[in-house]
Amino acid sequence: MGKITNEELLQKLKLQFGENVSNVTESYGLLTVDTTREQIIDLLNWLYNEPVLQFTYLTDITAVHYPELQGKEMAVVYHVHSLVNNIRIRVKVFLAEGDINIPTATTIWNGANWMERETYDFFGVNFTGHADLRRILNVDDMTVFPMRKEFPLEDPNRVDKKDYFFGR
Repeated sequence: MGKITNEELLQKLKLQFGENVSNVTESYGLLTVDTTREQIIDLLNWLYNEPVLQFTYLTDITAVHYPELQGKEMAVVYHVHSLVNNIRIRVKVFLAEGDINIPTATTIWNGANWMERETYDFFGVNFTGHADLRRILNVDDMTVFPMRKEFPLEDPNRVDKKDYFFGR
């Protein structure tokens, strides 16, 4: 099997999903596309099952909190790799902060189980249809999601960080 280029992959994606694939970028050679919550499982399933592409390796599922983006505060990010074609793709789904529910990818990859649990644990993303969505690294009775940008980075009452200690 020959290597597929990002241009060929994007052309196939656009042909299959049309306007449901948007905001295409290619930073550092990694093709990145956005899609919708309604299309994410169809898109991932197509990448996995398409005989020419064979994106069979799910590298990572994570999220990014963008509190400054109105209506798109949470991005769920999928990194998928085709070992046969030696090509990677990043797929993002932006969600509003009041509704951070997205279908589970465990129907495609069994390994998505732990990645989704970690993303839930740190960002609070609810993967609907997940068989065992509960905290994996933080304590069970924790009421916040530590990777969200909802708290100041440092305690404003700390005295060891004052400028006069550093000659400023």
